[in-house]
Amino acid sequence: MALDSKAGAIEPVADGVRLSLRVTPKASRNAIGGLADTAPGGKVLKVSVTAVPENGKANEAVVKLLAKAWKLPKTSLTVVAGATDRNKIVHVAGDPAELMRRLPALVETENSDG
Repeated sequence: MALDSKAGAIEPVADGVRLSLRVTPKASRNAIGGLADTAPGGKVLKVSVTAVPENGKANEAVVKLLAKAWKLPKTSLTVVAGATDRNKIVHVAGDPAELMRRLPALVETENSDG
């Protein structure tokens, strides 16, 4: 499956896709900010949330924001790595082929809930 470099933050896995994120907690608004380069040459999706990084509140806000923006049930998104780190990996459950078709276009689009 050929992907352009912009989709590098998304990786298909057996039961869905893995999404690399860089999260900014305590931001002025909840927003999906587009892609950023990482030092090793990878890509991450920038996400800002107003929630504080305490007791999983920022992680919950990230899941809620992404689920709303991508019209997915919150239960299909799980933080699988980086629970206490700015750099996170989120697993999106579902058909990998369908998600790989939909998500790269949605990653490109800046979304916010205000």
